Amino acid sequence: MDNKKYKEALLKIANNLLDTDVKAIQFYYSQQIDYGHQEKITTPIDLIQTLERHNLLGVNNYEAFFEVLRLIGRNDLINFFPETSNTPEISAKKDISEISTALKSYYLTNYGEINEVQPPLKSPANVDLMLKFVDLFIVDADNTERDALYSVERKKFLEKQLRYAPIPYSEIFMKEKSVILISGIAGIGKTWLLRKSLLDWSNNQIWKNVKLVFYLECRRLNQNQNISNVNELLNVFYKNIVNDFSISNHTALFIIDGLDEFKYLNELLNHSSSCNYPIVNALKEIQKYNYVVAGRVYAIDQYQSILTEHSDKLSIQIMGFNEKGISSYIENNVLEEKKDVVKATLKESAIAKSMSSVPFYLSSMCKIISDSKNESSFLTMTDLYANIFLFFLQKHIIKNNELIYQIMKNDSNKKYVLNICKIAYQLFIENKVVFSKEDIQTFIIGFDKSKDNFFGFVERIETNLGSFYQFAHLTIMEFCVSVYAYNYLSSEEIMADKRLESCLSMICGLTNKSQNSLLKFLVNLNPTKQSSEESLFLFSILDRLLKLSRQRDFKNYIKYRPDYQLEINYVNLFIECFYESQSSFTDEIKFIVDERKWWWISIHDGKTSYKTSCENYFVNFYIKSGRKLTWLNVDKNILSDEEKNLIIQCSTNVRHVDIRCPIKFEGWKPKDKIEKLSINISSDLITKKDFEENFLPWINLCEQLRLQLHKDIDFIKEIYEWIRCLNVKKLRIYYCGKYFLNLDELKYFITQKNI
Repeated sequence: MDNKKYKEALLKIANNLLDTDVKAIQFYYSQQIDYGHQEKITTPIDLIQTLERHNLLGVNNYEAFFEVLRLIGRNDLINFFPETSNTPEISAKKDISEISTALKSYYLTNYGEINEVQPPLKSPANVDLMLKFVDLFIVDADNTERDALYSVERKKFLEKQLRYAPIPYSEIFMKEKSVILISGIAGIGKTWLLRKSLLDWSNNQIWKNVKLVFYLECRRLNQNQNISNVNELLNVFYKNIVNDFSISNHTALFIIDGLDEFKYLNELLNHSSSCNYPIVNALKEIQKYNYVVAGRVYAIDQYQSILTEHSDKLSIQIMGFNEKGISSYIENNVLEEKKDVVKATLKESAIAKSMSSVPFYLSSMCKIISDSKNESSFLTMTDLYANIFLFFLQKHIIKNNELIYQIMKNDSNKKYVLNICKIAYQLFIENKVVFSKEDIQTFIIGFDKSKDNFFGFVERIETNLGSFYQFAHLTIMEFCVSVYAYNYLSSEEIMADKRLESCLSMICGLTNKSQNSLLKFLVNLNPTKQSSEESLFLFSILDRLLKLSRQRDFKNYIKYRPDYQLEINYVNLFIECFYESQSSFTDEIKFIVDERKWWWISIHDGKTSYKTSCENYFVNFYIKSGRKLTWLNVDKNILSDEEKNLIIQCSTNVRHVDIRCPIKFEGWKPKDKIEKLSINISSDLITKKDFEENFLPWINLCEQLRLQLHKDIDFIKEIYEWIRCLNVKKLRIYYCGKYFLNLDELKYFITQKNI
């Protein structure tokens, strides 16, 4: 290859590089180049020129560069070198079987490995999807609760993990549905799943009746806005394979990755024949074929709304790594001397354990724990986000060896943090996921001069219409929103804006005064904020939440109970905000807590470990302050240590206990008087020994008892004798289809039946 052709190919590559590609290439050459101030990289062209300057590119050593392009998943860029293209070509005959074979060879060659979002800790080795594909937790999205807005993804994620039964990977693609929709929050493993399906098709394990499978990424479709139909689309992205072949009369399946990143999503959802963007018409035409679409939850929910008449579809949601996947990731990606520390942190922190199923969080936590000289606790969700945010700032933005406290002493760094948080806030309240430079310029003066400094938190998407942007991860965006709101809004302004409700717990989390937390570096960005405002900030939010929980229509409540769930949500949010703040029962908080006449705790299978941690924290202060819980409900067989501790705390001072399954654990029995006890085991046939160990300790302490028993138990006489020896003031027993309101009625029944 002559030097001129080589230079032309490099220029084409530079013009097609994404921001994420630039970062990845910089990483792979980081051992040979010190990307310091002397190597200012602001554009892909800068990167190519820097590599040339260090003699890392050239006609005599382009193979090393090809290997880097393969590692970052941009094999398509290699095709700009006509004499060295690794895309298999076929004969001019365009035989369908040859195209199918060429596609399979292409996927096996180029998609056997997938690069991580960030380089692993041990080495920059990629994930081998054939040998080390990590099991994902996948559920039926048709039966899940729909998430109307992207901002609720974080809030709903942990609940869904517990609520829905997983689907094995083998069942998803074997059904060969004509439409498969795959949703999940950012960084959860959607692309891993799609790439694995490509490999399985290439190995003739799935979609055996499908001759052609084409994989398309929306971030690359954005760069080709003028493509107007499917054949033109394929001749751009798979030109050396299809070679002007028309697929109109053949069985094909399209895989579309990253629907939420598609710049023209609204036009696709509201498609009309007069659409100004030809690429939308091409994607609309794909709906004539079988297809798989993956994207963030909000985008797939919106897309599904236009497929109401499509019955032959499967909708799934990815919930992240399962336990095996988490263990495998730590084993393969964490330095040997840090593995025990990482495992201990995930075990001891309910927050870390809950979020470790998300690859993005697990990767970040492993790096933070491994990099830290001190013990990382991640006590609250806000604390976890602060660690990740400042880790990104330190390692990917500032890029020096300064410690966090040194970085945040610098006024320019503080201004940077403020600006990124301001961008997040302004866009969040406008419900914008993808935004333009003009959107940002309206509230950040001089954005043009510093826009590249935001990359790491913000990604740039290139299209024929120009550059567009989005936050790399929505939870980071929500955290930035919370930081800005805490520093620049009053509690009244925050509570008046319904859009900020999903950020409330993190906003309250920023009031945490612990000196051992990194949060202290993010709460002093506004020099005009008065300390007197801070003292009432938390109280005002908590007070408003409890007032909202009491604002319900009692007429409707009795008949329809429409406000009941709303009340529960506000009470749960109050407890979550109190936990995140790590506050105590001050006189002000005692006052607003006492205004609510009843407090309940419920333990059931649908509750996350994070919620249990929040309730443990609240109940500890509530009980120790001498207050009595209204109600404890237990409807779970297998209890975690956190749940056992919660039961122990509640049982020391509670009026009403409702038990729907056996609860017994070593070394503990309730000791304090219970006003009302309800036990319902009418569906459970248990032994006399189990009843005596699990329920009798509770019955011994109650003043009023409601007992529902299985009709086939064979120890009703013993139950009668146990209760007869107690001073139960009020009794109601359900047994064999009858209610007994006192012991005499029960005794008569037992005698009559000769039980």
